[in-house]
Amino acid sequence: MNVRTRSSAIIGTLCLVASLALTTASADESAASRKAPKVALTKVTTAAHPSAGAAGPGGTVWIAERAGTVRVLNSQGLSEPVLDISKETTTDGERGLLGIAFDKKFAHFYISFTNLEGTSTIDEFAVSKGKIRPETRRTVLTQTQPYANHNGGDIKFGPDGYLYIALGDGGSGGDPHGNGQNLDTLLGKLLRIDPRGAKPYAIPSDNPFVGDPKAKDEIWAYGLRNPWRFSFDAGTGDLFIGDVGQSAWEEIDRAPASSKGGENYGWSQMEGNHPFRDGTEPANHVPPVYEYDRTGLGCSVTGGYVYRGKAIPDLRGQYVFSDYCDGTIRALQMKDGKVTGAGDLGVNGGEVISFVQGGKGELYVLDIGGSVYRIDPA
Repeated sequence: MNVRTRSSAIIGTLCLVASLALTTASADESAASRKAPKVALTKVTTAAHPSAGAAGPGGTVWIAERAGTVRVLNSQGLSEPVLDISKETTTDGERGLLGIAFDKKFAHFYISFTNLEGTSTIDEFAVSKGKIRPETRRTVLTQTQPYANHNGGDIKFGPDGYLYIALGDGGSGGDPHGNGQNLDTLLGKLLRIDPRGAKPYAIPSDNPFVGDPKAKDEIWAYGLRNPWRFSFDAGTGDLFIGDVGQSAWEEIDRAPASSKGGENYGWSQMEGNHPFRDGTEPANHVPPVYEYDRTGLGCSVTGGYVYRGKAIPDLRGQYVFSDYCDGTIRALQMKDGKVTGAGDLGVNGGEVISFVQGGKGELYVLDIGGSVYRIDPA
């Protein structure tokens, strides 16, 4: 079933035309002759403005709703809320409940949200027999936000067992405070912490800026504008970040599993591979593995996952992503960490706000309008 929203139905086949106009950073389009995966979007449930998700215990998928509730998707459908913090958050601007994650043993559950003052907050709950224990709640990390946009908010546990946290540059436009390149703030960064190593958390000793008096020890990578969604390849451990652009270029960044951290992705001196305004490319700039411009229908990249499921063999190893304004589900073909081709999978998920990777590697697509889809073979 190819799913089209009302807005995308209006533009019809223009989605396919626009996909041909995508600009790639290093894509070899000759590789596009590979057998294209045939996929369909199967609507599995409807949620109230779903914003994020995570694989849960017992083969479940947990879905965060932006206003502050968390529900469990299982074989019976979507549960009643298992967590409700709706009185503690707000949905103005780009705020709300923005990320959820389990540790590897499903022993602790983490939420990322903006509180009523707009402060980015990471809280932890103990989990017992697949259920949240509300009485164990504690705050792990907070970061004040100067504006209501570019909050980031995604959280994931890496293959190393540490918690990674994505924070945008603080908002407004053009990074007015220079946070992207400033190592003395957590804004515009990807952080790496050990939430169980101390209270409120410990900093891994091998973080790249540990001991640098001019940098925050929590920082793993920097030079990010709004890393709305990031993920780790379940097959290789490589890191992928979808970083939303300012006005011209959307980018996907990558770091290999062997990375020691410290990557500078360039913002706000660079937007993708291009100097931003009068910016000068930093000497240590790590260019995106892929970029596309806004001459088509896209306006805000939604990072996804490298597909490692079994249902669609032709899609395995490809990085699946979308765009909030376009909604077309796309995939990057990869080899040795480089993009060898880019393709349109021929389905549209609406206002795609996030992807979720289930416990067996299958992917779900979240439309902020309410629909939750699974990517299935056609």
